[in-house]
Amino acid sequence: QVQLVESGGRLVQAGGSLRLSCLTSGDSFSRYAMGWFRQAPGREREIVATISRSGRVTYRPDSVKGRFMISRDNAKSTTYLQMNSLSPADTAVYYCAAASVSAGSSPPRESRQYAYWGQGTQVTVSS
Repeated sequence: QVQLVESGGRLVQAGGSLRLSCLTSGDSFSRYAMGWFRQAPGREREIVATISRSGRVTYRPDSVKGRFMISRDNAKSTTYLQMNSLSPADTAVYYCAAASVSAGSSPPRESRQYAYWGQGTQVTVSS
């Protein structure tokens, strides 16, 4: 059973930066593509960033491109989300997720393709 634990969420002022971490356990971390998603109150969960098993392929939607960066350390079984130039619109619960995919596959971009999820970490950006 794969388990994911996010950390790093907190209250930050607009324009600030945060780095979220997601520690994975229970299976070989390098077998999974990883993703970060977020959900704000009253809104649907949306993709923030994804990364392939090797870390060589990443995806970010236009809403965060240039501000957010996803990375992973397979030796530490940890996925990171570096968030810069934060705005109140980035306020949400941020979730880490894992998807079992074949080697060389691009990371999935839809939440339904991710089988394992963390409990979420709250990010609040004040204006």
